[in-house]
Amino acid sequence: MFAIINKKIMALMKLEDEISQKAFKNDFHRATVNIIYTYNWLVNFQMNLLKPYGLTIQQYNILRILRGQYPNPTTIKVIKERMLDKMSDASRIVEKLRVKGLVDRKECPHERRKVDVLITQRGLDLLNKTDNHDDELLTKTSSLNEHEIKLLNELLDKIRG
Repeated sequence: MFAIINKKIMALMKLEDEISQKAFKNDFHRATVNIIYTYNWLVNFQMNLLKPYGLTIQQYNILRILRGQYPNPTTIKVIKERMLDKMSDASRIVEKLRVKGLVDRKECPHERRKVDVLITQRGLDLLNKTDNHDDELLTKTSSLNEHEIKLLNELLDKIRG
């Protein structure tokens, strides 16, 4: 099986060629650079998919979080906890989405410092349009078989573990 995987890898563009680097300190260094490079490659692809809809990846992520909560509102705190990009300013992004008419923000009736956020019908409609592009993003991992994708997920979880 590993011979098949090695043949597939040899047919693909190697990291060294992609970034014009001849050598790495070791395989751990190469793997780290490879993960970062691949992350940026996927982000760039997703940004291009979302551009026609006027959305950033972070805005898209928040809309998907809110759709998962719908019809219930959620708080900025919960949104921050669930966001993929932990460095994003969720309050600022929610405000941009509100200006676009994609979400509503309301002071929580029982706690004034808390803000409830709810996706609007316009936000839901926009997400429905973007759902078709999820499949395009998924094609980026379609060169892996089911066993390989499970192994990749396990290894990535192990790195963060």
